[in-house]
Amino acid sequence: MRTIPWLSFLYLLCFLDRTSIGNAKLYDMEADLHLTDTQYLLCLTLFFVSYSLFEVPSNIILKRLRPSIWLSALMLGWGIMMTLQGLVQNFRGLMAMRWLLGMFEAGFFPGVSYYLSCWYKRSEYGIRIAIFFSAATVSGAFGGLLAAAISNMDGIGGKPAWAWIFILEGLVTVVAGAMSLWIIVDFPFDATFLTEAERTMVIRRLQSDDQFSAAGERLKYKYVKESVTEWKTYIAMFIFGGVDMPLYAFALFLPSIIKEVRYSATPANLLTVPVYVTACICTCVVGFLADRYGHRGIFSLICLPIAAVGYIILLASRNVKLSYFAVYLAACGIYPSVANTVAWIANNVEGSSKRSVTLAMVVSWGNIQGVVSSNVYRANQTPWYPLGHGLVLMYVTFAFIGSVTLWYILKRENVRRDRGERDEIIQGQQGGHSVNGCFGSIGEAKREKGDGWSGYRYTL
Repeated sequence: MRTIPWLSFLYLLCFLDRTSIGNAKLYDMEADLHLTDTQYLLCLTLFFVSYSLFEVPSNIILKRLRPSIWLSALMLGWGIMMTLQGLVQNFRGLMAMRWLLGMFEAGFFPGVSYYLSCWYKRSEYGIRIAIFFSAATVSGAFGGLLAAAISNMDGIGGKPAWAWIFILEGLVTVVAGAMSLWIIVDFPFDATFLTEAERTMVIRRLQSDDQFSAAGERLKYKYVKESVTEWKTYIAMFIFGGVDMPLYAFALFLPSIIKEVRYSATPANLLTVPVYVTACICTCVVGFLADRYGHRGIFSLICLPIAAVGYIILLASRNVKLSYFAVYLAACGIYPSVANTVAWIANNVEGSSKRSVTLAMVVSWGNIQGVVSSNVYRANQTPWYPLGHGLVLMYVTFAFIGSVTLWYILKRENVRRDRGERDEIIQGQQGGHSVNGCFGSIGEAKREKGDGWSGYRYTL
């Protein structure tokens, strides 16, 4: 109750602010700002450039500062930029605001993903990150309803409907950011609302789950180096890129896709609502089941083909109702896969500093793919968008291949550890191999090797 509900609400605002430009577009934003289709796509693209560049630095700062301070500061920053986005007069102004919006939003999702991994056991993390991430689906549903409602303010104060969408949503974010300074709690080892007995309990239960660094760990260069040089990081980046590009393509262009199959702006926004509600339910169900059964990779291997089927239908269909049904399949495959991939990665990286950097690298690479997703649904390909749907299908296929690869390698590594091939030499104990390191105690081996310790088992 002290972490998930408020953070989920904040992520709802975060995702709403970055994707509401898709809703605003339906209310003559391009015409008022004299934007060409290419300029509109450039505005979408620029957001993801700054968004990707600042994620790793942000997580490093989060590790040094308290989450209550850093996450609140980020919110205030992007809330102000969102509000100012409603005051722009031309293409250059919109470009500047999109860059700054991406810069401030950059640290929130990877930061919270890391932060939650410092509070919950690996078997508890999946449903928490699923609930948190499902706020993205709720924002999609809420964004359509909100945009339809705000559109009635068209002309008030001399501002068009699209400007009011940005202004009102931005002001809500500013207020929430100011409140967050007193609501967001810090890491377990310095959270002020815990008694010493409670703090000890929280840390010990995490350490019993092979999270040896739960008691606190100073950020050192070697942890950054481990993240950058480890094979798991790059396979995870490949997978997350494969699910994140479809996510942003879906969120940014769903209203336009529905509109182009013979619906006007407000009905198009409203028809996105049940799609996102369904995606929210699927995301939470997958998170719960993955925790319950202790497996994560297998759920990605189930969800990704569902998304692929959805996009195959979108590519082949020229029937409005069938295409709308396919959108549901796409949402139920993409959204659970994103949350499940983050949980899978966090579960398999030990060392709080290393996990912080790894998650930031993975999420950053995924968000770079937003540059691609911003440019694949071209106005000259309406209403069926063959290029956009085809490229999304390609990315989903990449994610599936990456998931199979990671699952196989992790399983093979667990088998090797079961056979004793990774055992270290521990002083005073028999067995072990010098190539795996020599340590004075098991505790020392745990601290030094993290998830490389022979007793650590990867989540499949």
